[in-house]
Amino acid sequence: MTASPRVPDARDLFDLAAIGRGLVFARSLDELAAALNEGAPAGTAVVQAPPGTGKTTLVPPLVANLAAGSTSAGQRPRARVVVTQPRRVAARAAARRLAFLDGGRLGDRVGYTVRGERRTGPGTLIEFVTPGILLRRLLADPGLEGTAAVVLDEVHERGLETDLLVGMLGEVRQLRDDLALVAMSATLDAPRFASLIGKYDGGGLAPVVDCPSALYPLEVDWVPAPGPRLDERGVTRVFLDHVADTAAAAHRRAVTRDPDVDALVFVPGAREVSHVAARLGGRAAGTEVLELHGQVSSAAQDRAVSGREPGGRPRIIVSTALAESSLTVPGVRLVVDSGLAREPRRDANRGMSGLVTVSASRASSEQRAGRAARQGPGTVVRCYDQRSFAAAPAHPTPEIAATDLTGAALVLACWGAPGGKGLALPDAPPAGAMEEAMQVLLGLGAAAPDGLATELGRTLARIPADPRLARALLVGARLLGGKAGAGRAAEVVAMVEGEARAPGAELTRLLPELRSGRHPASGRWREEARRMETIAREEAGGAVPDVLWPDREVPVADVEAVGLVIGLAFPERVARRMPGQGQAQESYLLASGTRAGLPAGSSLAGHDWLAVAEVSRAQGRDAAGTGAVIRAAAPLAADTAEAAAGHLLSEDVQARFDGGKVAARRERRLGAILLASTPVKPSVREGHAAVTRALAAEGLGRIGWSDAADALRRRLALLHRELGEPWPDMAEQALLLRLEEWLAPEIDALAGGTPVARISLADPLRRLLPWPEAGRLDELAPERLEVASGSRVRIDYPDVGSDSGRPVVAVKLQECFGWAETPRLVDGRVPVLFHLLSPAGRPLAVTDDLASFWSGPYAQVRSEMRGRYPKHPWPEDPWTAPATAKTKRRM
Repeated sequence: MTASPRVPDARDLFDLAAIGRGLVFARSLDELAAALNEGAPAGTAVVQAPPGTGKTTLVPPLVANLAAGSTSAGQRPRARVVVTQPRRVAARAAARRLAFLDGGRLGDRVGYTVRGERRTGPGTLIEFVTPGILLRRLLADPGLEGTAAVVLDEVHERGLETDLLVGMLGEVRQLRDDLALVAMSATLDAPRFASLIGKYDGGGLAPVVDCPSALYPLEVDWVPAPGPRLDERGVTRVFLDHVADTAAAAHRRAVTRDPDVDALVFVPGAREVSHVAARLGGRAAGTEVLELHGQVSSAAQDRAVSGREPGGRPRIIVSTALAESSLTVPGVRLVVDSGLAREPRRDANRGMSGLVTVSASRASSEQRAGRAARQGPGTVVRCYDQRSFAAAPAHPTPEIAATDLTGAALVLACWGAPGGKGLALPDAPPAGAMEEAMQVLLGLGAAAPDGLATELGRTLARIPADPRLARALLVGARLLGGKAGAGRAAEVVAMVEGEARAPGAELTRLLPELRSGRHPASGRWREEARRMETIAREEAGGAVPDVLWPDREVPVADVEAVGLVIGLAFPERVARRMPGQGQAQESYLLASGTRAGLPAGSSLAGHDWLAVAEVSRAQGRDAAGTGAVIRAAAPLAADTAEAAAGHLLSEDVQARFDGGKVAARRERRLGAILLASTPVKPSVREGHAAVTRALAAEGLGRIGWSDAADALRRRLALLHRELGEPWPDMAEQALLLRLEEWLAPEIDALAGGTPVARISLADPLRRLLPWPEAGRLDELAPERLEVASGSRVRIDYPDVGSDSGRPVVAVKLQECFGWAETPRLVDGRVPVLFHLLSPAGRPLAVTDDLASFWSGPYAQVRSEMRGRYPKHPWPEDPWTAPATAKTKRRM
């Protein structure tokens, strides 16, 4: 980093010696300072340090001191250091810890900003934020004025927003070489990130600073469950009970040896946390059981990650991956790991994306285990076997490779890099997923055809929600109307954007629970709803460009408002109930074309229309045989469904060619959902299109190849094989691609009602003959061959598509006496293959060299056949004998 020419006051600097007392990374501070000041490129570094070394605590104040100009003297720094943490609880905890070590109040020199919460002031020098906060700042202020440095922590987790920041901040450094950029992690692919961060500074590598491990000895116990961890419905109850019982027993043993030991239990999701915590409450007497996941309040999260109060009871913290990295939870010396994780997955075929439960990667498992050995010798108990650990993937799947990219696509469109073009990202986004995301943005009106963001897109990017929900917030507030419209829409968006699970998948049951305060996530939901309502009211003050929606209101009941807003956000997921079709449960057809079932016992069963907020892959009875299950939805009326997904409405005539006839129906659809169907008479154009579609799908066999048509096709195929263009390709696909050139009149005839049996393909094929070459067709590939006896014998041409097949003439042997030279077709390129037959028509020999046959094999054939067919000539000298089709008497 370039030092400021001003002389700072030492009181403005962080006391690194005091802050770093007892932290292993303190020994690497000088190396990091030298790398930032003297490296090439200057102002960049990659920090690779194991968990517990203190990098999150020490690197930000060091960078802040360097930004002040010098570690010895100077004035107050002009700009702050921004540090990203992948989770809100980690950002708050890191800020609180550093503020405590610095001896100040949280929000003064050290603060944080997370979604819906901010503790900073004008004198804040170090600010911890989540990646999403920094992304929105970059879009509002691409130069990051007022920021001296950015520290990206935990980049190994490969979160989507952090990956985007790597590329975008690299571009910012092209404009601001005084902006320092540090990437750090416990398990980092250092060379890759060193290259990415240094790419925009002349293509060099950013300096890499390593730090030795700070972990104490770790004991690993394997306690596999007797049954499976997962079944078709997710994590099994039996396995969760096993995790809880294992944790209770292991903690009892640990506390017996050391009363100060706390335990950290890892399970994949909030539902599993609640189940395990509830079971532990009845089996861990004298122990405080805490839950740590995204649905509990900020206060409850902070309490879980803070140390035990003096004289407090031993604690068991049941957590999702929230506590996997970034945090050092004081007192934890025991980790109990389920070995499961929730990761985003995208199903391109069904247009679905969401979180799925998978085996945690080996890297994640090691991170979890490391929580137990940060402050002393620890123990990890893995509730699965070593074989499952070895079979797990080495690293988590990068989020950019597995999740829905709509939000990322909008950020990139606003940044001026549609699809990530030109950005040095750790991994390029999958082309298919990005194309799908861009199509969503185009449908929302958030992106222009060139991929750049529209005015509406920039508005949606300012809203901390999925772009589809952001648009639903604005449009829903307008459609619901009145003073309460913004509030009603905000409540639904906050509910869908949050992590609370709907009982029986019914969001209209979840909303009253959140409003009442009975739900664990009520506090956070209420804060989000208020914030979203404020945003909706602020944005409503301007003109929101939205050609799809006029300035009107849709009067709906409160329960219908939930479905309307969800339908506005996800119109392709508006669903209609389908007949049972032999299934015990009903299934629903989504406007996207996906079929899905409801969870068993869901009170949504029986509703004709649903607005689906979440659908995921599944098997078993919940999926109703569809392969997908609805996880969150709300009922809505048919007219509300059409209002929400109005742009998917269509009405057209669908003509089909079936059973040799063209029939048509006028169909009204909402996406893939058929609303109404009435028989109509097809027009010539519609009938023509129907026949063409049927032939393209099922082939020309729908009409059939007559003998004459087949023979002509084979002749032309041989010419194409041997001579190429302009002789036409006779392969099925080639003919289908040129239907309009050669078969249009017959297609019109079929569309007009002519029976298939009256259509021959022979004459249409002749329309493809090239002129003037067509005049040589019978010369190059004649239908018949005149043999030595004077008979004209039909030539059997090879199959279409044959690479080496030969034209065959099957003729009685006696008709070829005296014929020495084998005929050749296609200007002498292809010799005829003779099948020489007995008088009874049975094959005697196959040859394309008559002269050799008469001189050799004929003698053997004669000796065997003349006694069997005495009435026919079998001369000793076939060269001089007259060729004949007659018997001796008739000759």
